[in-house]
Amino acid sequence: MNMAFKPDSVVVRVLDQRDANELARIDAFISASPQGTVFHRPAWMLSVSKACGHDWRYLLAEDGDGALIGILPLHLIHSALFGRALVSSGFAVGGGIISDNDRAVQLLADEAWRFAERHSFPSVELRGGAVPDEQWQHNVGVYAGFVTDLAEDDESQLLAIPRKQRAEVRKGLNNELTVRVGTAQQDRDDHYAVYAESVRNLGTPVFPKALFDEVLNAFGEDADILTVLHGDVPVASVLSLYDRGTVMPYWGGGTWAARRLRANDVMYYALMNHARAKGSRSFDFGRSKFGTGAFSFKKNWGFEPEPLSYATRTADGEAARDVNPMSPKYRAQVALWQRLPLPVANRIGPLIARGLG
Repeated sequence: MNMAFKPDSVVVRVLDQRDANELARIDAFISASPQGTVFHRPAWMLSVSKACGHDWRYLLAEDGDGALIGILPLHLIHSALFGRALVSSGFAVGGGIISDNDRAVQLLADEAWRFAERHSFPSVELRGGAVPDEQWQHNVGVYAGFVTDLAEDDESQLLAIPRKQRAEVRKGLNNELTVRVGTAQQDRDDHYAVYAESVRNLGTPVFPKALFDEVLNAFGEDADILTVLHGDVPVASVLSLYDRGTVMPYWGGGTWAARRLRANDVMYYALMNHARAKGSRSFDFGRSKFGTGAFSFKKNWGFEPEPLSYATRTADGEAARDVNPMSPKYRAQVALWQRLPLPVANRIGPLIARGLG
């Protein structure tokens, strides 16, 4: 750990080693903060690092008495294809600075930029959190989040879904589909097979299987897999995270057959009921880019979009990374990837995707 600077009564330093006491203190701070997310937690940071090979740091802001008043988690992303960046947090839709102290917010942002300059990272990406000064580009209105309360029981949950979408769920429920929830090897293998096929069909490379395994192992009872089967064949599957009464279906997808069977519709309805039984009170459908099919799908479920705010800072003369598969610059690559045989896509995909961050 290195002392960065000590202005007035706020000290910012870098945690660069796996200190169990420090990580426990950070985890407690995140849990106590309304700004905290699963993507700030050490469990997430260490899982991503171990599975994808990217180093991590925590920037810590403390007051004059040594009390923690702010944090900024960072993954050090290196990719020959997509460039280098400090990202808060890697492979996440959330992250950024946690603090209710304005001075700590700015000092954490400043130290992140100093770290980037010292280690030749041309950009820093903050995915949410408190907003630093005007030297950072604030991106609002590109992505939206979708969160709503869960209903009191299964029937009320079904009736809470708008009529048109509810009809799709009912059709799926009549298709003799079964639902399985767990974290055993079979659950993991089935999820990865379904998810890998789903993202290939969308034209994007699949993440390493180790990423899913590490997250499941690290989060324990706060993560599981729900799989929908037609007969004995998995057709839709989602890996979800649970945090402070909220369920987030994070990595999910379906095979080509899932659409005909309405398996994805059954999957999300079943997850709502399963999550309520686990004690969840709200459902976080994650982020989607405005104007996309995923954005419309979530609105069809009755979720209201809330614009998300991200912040980026880049070195003079450098452009921010573009890792969005919807970007026009990747149109040809997406079309090519959709035509790849699945075994080929699954072999090459993780080598590419681990660099996305």
